[in-house]
Amino acid sequence: MTTVVAVRKDGQVALMADTLVTFGDTRLSHRMEANQKAFVVPDAQDKSVFAAAGAAAHFLVLRHALAAQPREELRLGSKDDIFRTLSRLHPVLKESYFLQTKEDDHDPYESSQFTMLIANASGIYGVYSYREVFEFKEFWSIGSGRSFALGAMHATYAKARSAREVAKAGIDAACEFDRNSAGPVDVFTLKLKV
Repeated sequence: MTTVVAVRKDGQVALMADTLVTFGDTRLSHRMEANQKAFVVPDAQDKSVFAAAGAAAHFLVLRHALAAQPREELRLGSKDDIFRTLSRLHPVLKESYFLQTKEDDHDPYESSQFTMLIANASGIYGVYSYREVFEFKEFWSIGSGRSFALGAMHATYAKARSAREVAKAGIDAACEFDRNSAGPVDVFTLKLKV
C-alpha cells in the first residue's frame, strides 16, 4: 500500500511519501518503477501537495483530473473549499475516469474511493472516501504504515525543531516496520501562512 505523513509545526508544513508499489506479495521498488505518490497541484490561491493511499490508479487519475480543472476552480485553502472542489470533481471521476463508486450496499453516499492527504500554506487536510475533510492541527498519516508513523510523530512532535524533522521520524518508522512501505522518500515542505 503506502505511507504518507504530513506535519504542521513552527510556520512550516511538511509532507513525505514512500515510493514502494506492491501487487499482492510482489514489491516493485523505486529502482524498478519511477513511482511518485505525491504531486504538486497549482490551485487558485497558490499550490497544494496531494498524496493518496490505495490503488495505484488513484495517483494517475487524480493528477490528470486535477490538472484538467480550471485553476481558479481549484480552491483548497480550507475544509469547506476542499469539500466543494472534490464534490465538483466527483462526477468527472465517474464519467471521464470510470470511477467505481460502490463499496457496500449500506453506503450513506457514493464513494470517491480515495484516502488523501493535502498540504498547503493553510495547513494539512485528510480526505476520505465520502469526501469527509479533516484539518489536522499537528500531524497525520495515511496508508498501511500509518500506525507506525503516527506513533513516531507523536513521540517526537514536542521536542522536534521542525515539521520536516517530525515527518522524517514518521516516514522512517513506517518504512522500517511496514512491509508495504519503502524509500526513497519524496519530500515536500511549504511555508505556512498565518
